[in-house]
Amino acid sequence: MIRKFLMLTTLSMCFALQFAVAQQDTYVMAIHGGAGTILKKNLTDSMETAYKDGLKQALLAGYRVLQQEDGTSLDAVEAAVKVLEENPLFNAGKGAVFTSDGKNELDAAIMDGKTLSAGAVAGVTNVKSPIQLARAVMQHSPHVMMVGDGAEQFAKEQGLDIVDPSYFYTKERWQGLQKARALDSLATQLDHDEQSSIPEVYKDYKYGTVGAVAVDRAGNLAAATSTGGMTNKRYGRVGDAPITGAGNYADNKTVAVSCTGWGEFFIRAVAAYDVAARIQYGGATLKEAAEATIKKVEDLGGDGGLIAINQQGEVAMPFNTAGMYRGTIKADGTVDIQIYK
Repeated sequence: MIRKFLMLTTLSMCFALQFAVAQQDTYVMAIHGGAGTILKKNLTDSMETAYKDGLKQALLAGYRVLQQEDGTSLDAVEAAVKVLEENPLFNAGKGAVFTSDGKNELDAAIMDGKTLSAGAVAGVTNVKSPIQLARAVMQHSPHVMMVGDGAEQFAKEQGLDIVDPSYFYTKERWQGLQKARALDSLATQLDHDEQSSIPEVYKDYKYGTVGAVAVDRAGNLAAATSTGGMTNKRYGRVGDAPITGAGNYADNKTVAVSCTGWGEFFIRAVAAYDVAARIQYGGATLKEAAEATIKKVEDLGGDGGLIAINQQGEVAMPFNTAGMYRGTIKADGTVDIQIYK
């Protein structure tokens, strides 16, 4: 009897150890803070630290939700993105880039992989947290997307924080608009063959989005994306971030995805859903699907990246730019943050 008890105890300990190891190797959340020509030579040590700290705080905000017994991936991605929206280093919420008219127009989307419910907003100018508004659209309206004045009216009706548009202003983004205007002027003066002389940063102002994907204890996936869009964008322009299936997508059967990059190309590639389709219909692995989708975007002429997670806690974060602000957190709380290629 004693021998049998010892054998069972030993087996239980082995199982517990295997489970613990499996948990340590399982990711529960991934985030991104934009992709582009992000080179170490262009970032001071203090700036690099600031970006990493910002990403870490977002990861921990989501992780605190996922640690709770009833914590959901939907709550986690919203919490993580909200932190990034409040950080002026990232192109979402406070610190969003300026349009050609000198305004901040914000877009966001969120999706529940369990139900395929989705919510999105575009072109809002006075809502402090666009991702909160996107979730309100999903849960408290019969619609998937609201834009402009209508979205802002709905935000007021939902009791969300409304701010003066000046809240989103930062000196760095305003200076970025002036540089983008100058580069656009240069581009119009050159013919197609001469445009190779334009600095790489000319394309770079098209990037900048934040996003989060997560899996919770119940195996439910969720994705959230928020952005200020493209610097110097024209009136009424909307990119991929708020378009379900283009910049944001989640389905428990396959994957949760959030994209960042040159939105026009991610829309044409239906990028976020493309990852899911490659898995569901083509039998691709998460890594294969994510990398093939970025290749598809690149073949169209676009740059950027994406983050993706599945129910097993596998993560893929491919990009075809010089860098992408990105980070992951495992089930055991291990944080990993990367910037460069």
